Amino acid sequence: MLHRSLIVAVVLALLTAVAGLVAYLTREEAPVAPAGSVPETRQSAPAAPSPTAPAPKGRAVAAPVKTSDPVVFAKAAAKVLWSYDTRRLSQPEHMAGLERWMTAEKKYADWESVADQVPDRVLWARLQDNAQYATATVGEGHFPQAFKTALANDPGAITEAYVYAVTVTGRQSIVWTGVDAGSGAEPRSATLAVQCRPDRACALAAVLPTPAP
Repeated sequence: MLHRSLIVAVVLALLTAVAGLVAYLTREEAPVAPAGSVPETRQSAPAAPSPTAPAPKGRAVAAPVKTSDPVVFAKAAAKVLWSYDTRRLSQPEHMAGLERWMTAEKKYADWESVADQVPDRVLWARLQDNAQYATATVGEGHFPQAFKTALANDPGAITEAYVYAVTVTGRQSIVWTGVDAGSGAEPRSATLAVQCRPDRACALAAVLPTPAP
């Protein structure tokens, strides 16, 4: 809770006009569509691979991008958060891959808010039965208007933690197999707290409960 309060305080100082952050302070998080839920758009997918088909080779969770640009980093992080593959990794292995994206400064890292974006172990096991996987495409990323306004009013506020708020939009596609094989897609959006100190590459600090415009 101390870690969460610190990261919230930092972002609140720069996003005071974003009403969704009030829920963050009170720990009443807005509902987030589970990554394993059936999307709004659904269609049959007879050509989907069978559960016994070998999983593609390669890294399931991409390595963190090395950049000092918070928008570039946030877009890459959002794509990773909206992607998973139960055919290739267990839930703990997937989570371990995501942890590599987090800032090493523990007082600014809200791992729980990131973990909330991933199906829990029970749901992951069910998705694994149907060899379900998700991929994502990212449309754009930007600093929320409230963030830009607050930063313009107090440019020095960023220099303590160097945490930036970035809103990213995109689309998540899901494929599953089994008796009721199919696929679907839905739009996604999120506001990420990204730490980019001048002397190091950016890292993920948190996912805010409500996207900021």
